[in-house]
Amino acid sequence: MSADPRALVVHVVYRFDTGGLENGVVNLINHMPADAYRHVVLALTEVTDFKQRVQRPDVEFIALHKPPGHGFWQLPRLFRIFRKLRPAIVHSRNLAALETQVAAWAAGVPVRVHGEHGRDVEDMDGSNRTYQRVRRFYKPFVQHYIALSRDLADYLRERIGVPAARMSQIYNGVDTARFAPAVDGATAIEGCPFDPAQHLLFGTVGRMQTVKDQPMLAQAFVQALQLAPALRSRLRLVLVGDGPLRAQVQQILQQAGVADLAWLPGERRDVPAIMRGLHGFVLPSRAEGISNTILEAMASGLPVLATRVGGNADLVADGETGLIVPPADPAAMAQALVQLASEPQRARAMGEAGRRRVLERFSLQAMVRSYQTIYDQQLGRTGAALAHEAG
Repeated sequence: MSADPRALVVHVVYRFDTGGLENGVVNLINHMPADAYRHVVLALTEVTDFKQRVQRPDVEFIALHKPPGHGFWQLPRLFRIFRKLRPAIVHSRNLAALETQVAAWAAGVPVRVHGEHGRDVEDMDGSNRTYQRVRRFYKPFVQHYIALSRDLADYLRERIGVPAARMSQIYNGVDTARFAPAVDGATAIEGCPFDPAQHLLFGTVGRMQTVKDQPMLAQAFVQALQLAPALRSRLRLVLVGDGPLRAQVQQILQQAGVADLAWLPGERRDVPAIMRGLHGFVLPSRAEGISNTILEAMASGLPVLATRVGGNADLVADGETGLIVPPADPAAMAQALVQLASEPQRARAMGEAGRRRVLERFSLQAMVRSYQTIYDQQLGRTGAALAHEAG
């Protein structure tokens, strides 16, 4: 038993690697007051070097190296871990980590919280009945749910039957000091072959996987140049990230003869600098919760072109801070790209409006306060929870 009087929160994720969900965990741990809670990050599979983004030295990382498939056989091991750690709160995230709530309940963890951060690639619209049944099965073991968008809150309420009293909706927050506009316009990105003083750089940042749909953006870029050939001398595409779709994206660009107009540097850690080197940000996802990269782009003063999925329309005010287009529609995205590239003054005004919107509604401080309030309220700070901490 730890002599530390602070309550312990165990954050359970499937894999602790580069991603929006994981970045949200990092931001929460780094910015929550150190005297409020202790933290452990438990990954069902792997903990990667991404853990280096956690700035607090007192955070423990645990990787279970779970193989693919259902993990019911892991429950005894999880039970033993929870009994050893004696957390006050277990906070799981997304369907892949939901089953750990059973072990937390069995181990007597006082508070069990589950967050829904976004759609599964096999369940883009939330209609998968198997996933609905699984979530309903585990519902009795969860005391409180957190949905990151109105869309996910509606799903939990209408499809899973979670009462409003057992659910909160919290938007992600962004560090508006780390992500801020370049003082004198877009600045050169290290290693990038394009000059922001001569070119218009539109780009995206994210793992190249099906749900993010970067191939659709590559197709839209090709079509945009066909719609407005005059843009060929200036419009450039930046695709930051790595993953299974990277080769497909490169093939689309090469076959269209525009590979020299695009830059695919792979995964980068200097995302704030990347944002400051762009003139516009694009998110072509097929499904989203609340996108951290949209918030980072808006905080960086960029107009945002995004698909109408998940919480994207909660963040981007269509026609005011950017443009919203249908998902899986390269023609619509191409037209929007041409519109923003052809009206740079309007695009800049959208970016400025986006920065103001983030400062007013999506600050990191507001997000952290919301999570800490839920933890405090659920823990109660009295009675059984304090007795549990005291052992």
